[in-house]
This record gives sequence, structure tokens and C-alpha cells, in this order.
Amino acid sequence: MTPSVGMRLVEGLAARGISCVFGIPGVHTVELYRGLSGSAVRHVTARHEQGCAFMADGYARASGHVGVAFVITGPGLLNALTAMAQARADSVPILVISGVNRRDSLGKGLGLLHELPNQSAMVAPLCPSRTVMSADDLGPALDWAFATMLGARPTPVHLEIPTDVMPLPCPPLPAPAPLPAKPSASAGDLARAAKLLNAAERPVILAGGGARGCDGALQKLAEALDAPVIQTVNARGMMHGHPLCVPASASLDSVRALITQADQILALGTELGQTDYDMYAKGGFPDISAMIRVDICADQLARHPAALPICADTAGFLAALTPQITPKSTGQGVDRASETRANARAELGTLDAAMPQRLAMIEAIRTALPNAQIVGDSTQTIYAANLFYDHDRAGGWFNAATGFGALGYGAGAAIGAALAQPTTRTVCMIGDGGLQFTAAELRSAVDEKLPITFVVWNNEAYGEIAASMRAAGTEVIGCHPSPLNHAAFASACDVPFVSIAADTDLLHWALSQRQDVPSMIEIRVA
Repeated sequence: MTPSVGMRLVEGLAARGISCVFGIPGVHTVELYRGLSGSAVRHVTARHEQGCAFMADGYARASGHVGVAFVITGPGLLNALTAMAQARADSVPILVISGVNRRDSLGKGLGLLHELPNQSAMVAPLCPSRTVMSADDLGPALDWAFATMLGARPTPVHLEIPTDVMPLPCPPLPAPAPLPAKPSASAGDLARAAKLLNAAERPVILAGGGARGCDGALQKLAEALDAPVIQTVNARGMMHGHPLCVPASASLDSVRALITQADQILALGTELGQTDYDMYAKGGFPDISAMIRVDICADQLARHPAALPICADTAGFLAALTPQITPKSTGQGVDRASETRANARAELGTLDAAMPQRLAMIEAIRTALPNAQIVGDSTQTIYAANLFYDHDRAGGWFNAATGFGALGYGAGAAIGAALAQPTTRTVCMIGDGGLQFTAAELRSAVDEKLPITFVVWNNEAYGEIAASMRAAGTEVIGCHPSPLNHAAFASACDVPFVSIAADTDLLHWALSQRQDVPSMIEIRVA
């Protein structure tokens, strides 16, 4: 048969390096699925479109490439919007491809199946959206989508294809257009940055998600400057165990003290957002307006004052700047970093007496499963570790407890991450409340035979929310939904199950059990 738009779409994705898509088929996307037959592109079936797009998010973070989701017109796309918003907040490139009703019906309110008044306009305030209105539009639309996702600050992108366009005959697509060059620092800006940093006696580096993938280059610059490196959540793991590593939130007073004492700040790929720099919204963050700030997004640079704002890709900036740095060998940076780490860990217990135990549970996972990737939901152990935790795998620690903060993220994202890194152990850390948002995705893990360990922190509550209500002097209402019977649920999902008390030795033992299939560990919290 003559290849259709739907078939050429899959070819175009494969030509751009896509080997896996996540989706739930529907009557409006049958023609998209025609192209998957006989294709090298793997399809993973989710149980809900929100989980589907979370899978694409986890895949993108773990692979460093684009995650792709296929969803139906109307409700399918609406279900995916929460996950798209999480991806937008964390600068994750996911491509959500949906159907839309036939072209002659758009905007007319004819009462068609899955009809929305203006589907693309609904998505546009959240992320870039484009409609493929003919076979000739498909190639340019794919080029536009990948350039938008990967040419500057990563972002989700939406493509919609009318149901009467999907089956149209489509000629072979041209080769993918080259991705646009990422912005780079001018020679003048590099010279000014080097001059400021070489003159500094107590420099500090703030590393955000935009520095991911730059592990070696970041370490080299930090060593040359003798500069402690404070890492946001999305940069954790980049300098594991290094004497200059400060794997702690700038929301902590001890970390803010380090920033206050600095005579020069270099901010790399961080949006300076509240959940990384003022988690408890208490204000009082130090004035860093004299900083050198590097970000790939010009709009982002304009949101905070900086003495030297530089619109550039972090990798290129580090490669060009480091040769211009005169190495320092005072050792003061190592001492400052060591003191800050000790103070930050101690500070956890002053915030909540239970936080050290929660952190210990995450560190027990790291000890039991070296070099694993830990995908987290919004749950107490993850909140504690986001404040202070040094992961041992670059890019192997991410969660939804920052930025947009979507509950239910962990299960789907862990599936995507496990598919992206099939030889790496994956752990999903999720609360009993968050699990119930997307619990059905465990069956997707079973279908795909993914050796993910789902660790459920069962405090029989939305614990963090309840604590916030108590702190505000408000009666705790709505925070104690009954948890699943996790043993019965695991049995229904055909996954091995063990229930333990909140004890690090018990967790270490549980993690050492069968590892070749999906499994669940319940941690019972008093």
C-alpha cells in the first residue's frame, strides 16, 4: 500500500533516533499505529495517558534524548497535560503526538467524538503546539518539533494530526534537518567571566539541570577555581564524593551561609526557582545579583539580575572558559565545602526530627544498589534527600518533588527510565498516596518485564501536606485516604512483595532479593 502520513510519521521518528514510543491507541490514532507495524520503533502501552507521558519524561531524562508519547484526541491529550507541565518545569524534551478531529470540523462545535473547541490553542500556553494540515506539512513539522525541543532550552512539544490527514498518501520524507546550533558565549563575555573568577578568593558554583551531562567539565572547572559546587536536585550525582561537592539545597541556612561568604557566584543552567532555593518560602535568600549567570534561554536570563548574564549552552561555556582560568591551590574551597556538607546534614534534624531517618533510607538504597537510578515521587524520603543527598550516578536522581510537583510521577517515569537504561537497576521511591494516582502503571512494568523495584513509603497519609496543615494551625482534613492493601495489590499485579519496618538493614536485605522482575517493597512508617 502507498505509505500514509501515519506511516511516514513513524519513519520520521526513527530517522531522528527514536526507538521507543509510549501510548494508548484509540479510534482517532489507528493510522498512527499502522506505521509501527514492522517498524524498529518499540511501543509501550500505558494504563493512563498521564502515566504514558510520565514514561516519556523518565525516558528522556535517563536517555538524554527525546521521549515520545502517542495519545488520542481530546481526553487523551487532556490526561497527558499534567505530565507535560512537569516536563516543562524541569526542561525535559518530550514530544506528545495526538490526533484531532477532521479539518473541516475544527472549531465548529459539531459534537464529534473527543471534540474540543480548539485543542492546539488549549495546549499553546503550556508548550509549543503545531497542527499537521497536509502530507507536505509532516516533514517540516517534525524538523520544527525537534529543533524546538533540542535547539535551546529543552521543552515539551505537541503535534496534532487531523483524523482525515493521517491516512493521506505521503511521499518519502526528506532527511531530518540539522538541529540549530546552541548559543555560545562571545570571546568578550568569556574574557570578562575569566577575569572575575580569577580575581575571586571565595568563588562558589551553583549547578542546575542545565549542567547535566557536563560532569567532567564541571569538576575540572571547580578544581581549577577551588570552588564548592552547590547542586540543585536536577544536578545531583554529577560530582559524587568529590571534596568540592555540596549536594544540598540552597533552601538550607548552612548552604545560604556558604553563598553569603562567596565573593563571586557562577550560576550554571539553573532557573533559581523556589523549590530549589527557597523550599519553605521563608525568604531571606542572599543577594546574588553580582553573579555570572549562564543559561541557554535568554528569557530565563532576563528574570533575575546578574552582573554578567551569558546566553550559552553550559557544555560549550565550560569547555571555552576553563582554559582561561588560573588554577588556585589554597584548599579553602574544599574546607568550605566540607563544613557546609556537615552543617547541612545536621540541619535536617532541626527541620524535622524524622528527616535524618528518611535520608538514611535513601542512602541505604545507594549502598545496597551502587550506580542505580532512583526515580522519585513527591514523598517524605524524597523531600528529605532533595534537601541533602549525594547520589552516585550522574543523571540517576530525579523526581517530581520540585518545580511543578506532580503526584503520581514516579511509577511511569521509572518505567521510562528503565527502558532507557536497561542494564541499570531502577528504583521507584513513592508514597502510598502518590502510588494511588498511577498505580496501574505497575502492570506496564510487568508487561515489559522491567526489573524495577517499587519502594512504597507507607505512612497511611499525605504526610507532608498534613504536616503543613498542622504547622499552619489548621485542622488536618483530607490527608488520610486509606492506603492500598499493598500485599494484595502486588499479588494482583503479579509482582513479588515484601513488607518491612522503616529500618535501613531491613531495606538493604529486601533490595537484595530477586532483582530480575518488577517487585514491590512496602516500608511501614509509624
